[in-house]
Amino acid sequence: MKENFIYVPDLGGHDFRCKVPLKNTRQQFIVNGRVQGGESPFTLSLKENEVMDQMLQIIGVRNEEHKGPLSFSERFHFGANSKGTIIECSHTFSLDEFKTEETMDIVLEAGASAEFFIMQNEHNKAEHYLNCNVEMAEGASLRMVFISLHGGVIDNKLNVNLNGRHAECDLSGLYLTDSKQLMSNSIVLKHLVPDCHSTQLFKGILDDEGVTKFYGGIVVAQDAQHTEAFQANHNLLISDSAKAFSQPQLEIYADDVKCSHGATVGRLNEDELFYMRTRGIPVEEAKLLQQMAFAYEVLSHITNEELRERMQSLVEKRLRGEFAHCKNCSKNCC
Repeated sequence: MKENFIYVPDLGGHDFRCKVPLKNTRQQFIVNGRVQGGESPFTLSLKENEVMDQMLQIIGVRNEEHKGPLSFSERFHFGANSKGTIIECSHTFSLDEFKTEETMDIVLEAGASAEFFIMQNEHNKAEHYLNCNVEMAEGASLRMVFISLHGGVIDNKLNVNLNGRHAECDLSGLYLTDSKQLMSNSIVLKHLVPDCHSTQLFKGILDDEGVTKFYGGIVVAQDAQHTEAFQANHNLLISDSAKAFSQPQLEIYADDVKCSHGATVGRLNEDELFYMRTRGIPVEEAKLLQQMAFAYEVLSHITNEELRERMQSLVEKRLRGEFAHCKNCSKNCC
């Protein structure tokens, strides 16, 4: 991987305080859609059998230098039997009404393995639209975890094609809304050949007047025998005004498959809350513990232990309402 991916940019005097970066992680900043210290659009290409020796963190930043709508793209190509891990974060450094359209193209050749951990954290006036297109060859493996912490509008669209036998795809996401935030996840995952495996797990915690939308489509082609595809979407409503819309969908044209899908919308378990309160746990802490237990199933998909612990800490801060103290601040320091 090219050394110029290690870069410390001049962010115009902004004090960047993201706590997600780990030791020995390379960083690449994309400021207002432009790659800092490199060429745009951002491109990462791994050669056959190449293994990234460090994780790469891509940090997307919007600031007052470009207040209008913008679009940018990223391209990731993993050669045969290559392996790499990407962390991607998005941040806003001013309270302007940003609208960002991001396109991410991912190609995995035969036997390639990739992990993407995506954290979305912008202010209430920001809109972020992500279009992700994935092509997977024989024996390729992909894990993607979305943690949507904060943002006025977050709209993730994923299109995944399993083109080669024994490809495996694991998609998961956790989204947290309050105020009048809108978060949407739409997945179209196509099993086009036999002997592939996919899982989807998306969970949301909704407070205030937050709204979430989930569409999960699994398509199993006529010749895609021995497919295994599982999908679940679960939502936890903390307030009476929150709304969760869920539309899981299966289209199966093969006859020898194992497929399932399901969706739930519910509230905190009163029996569990009562049990914790009888053990001396304050009611607000009992509610938090139940929410964290609900969220952890997605967080457990983050394979790096240190990153998982940091993301768990950020989710807890968000659920404790600590981000609410930053309504007039654009940094959402994390």
